Amino acid sequence: MAKHTLSVAVEDVPGVLTRVSSLFARRAFNIHSLAVGPTQVPGQSRITVVVDADDKALEQVTKQLNKLVNVIKIVELQPENSVQRDHMMIKVKADAVNRIQVTQAAELFRGHIVDVAPDSLTIEATGTPEKLNALLGILEPFGVREYVQSGMLAISRGPKAMADKTKSEKR
Repeated sequence: MAKHTLSVAVEDVPGVLTRVSSLFARRAFNIHSLAVGPTQVPGQSRITVVVDADDKALEQVTKQLNKLVNVIKIVELQPENSVQRDHMMIKVKADAVNRIQVTQAAELFRGHIVDVAPDSLTIEATGTPEKLNALLGILEPFGVREYVQSGMLAISRGPKAMADKTKSEKR
């Protein structure tokens, strides 16, 4: 099985996330990542889901998703033709002795310090899962107190947009 990233444009109505995610659950797909948010189109949201599936099972679930009334469009985003990023916040032990080293490590990965406390720093970073795991590895010796990671966000490269030629425009 391979990981697949699906971008699903949906009407922004109550229950649509439940209906979409339940299709994956009924098929026993392992959802690695799930992110939902508004789009540039009023009344629409985008669900980005990363799942493990073989091609045949993915095709079946995609066909079933397309049958849902609130689903507008589904696009599989290939890594080479899209920009895919995770977002992470990491709270790291940082005292007067190692604060500068922690800050430099964050900057090396283009992370930003978003909160400073007497004994810790909170770092915000965005990137591929590999980049974020590497940042965690660098920060681990300082003492990672906790971290939280969002689901994958993805968008196609180039001028083509998800909103081009949707089902709602064909109605």
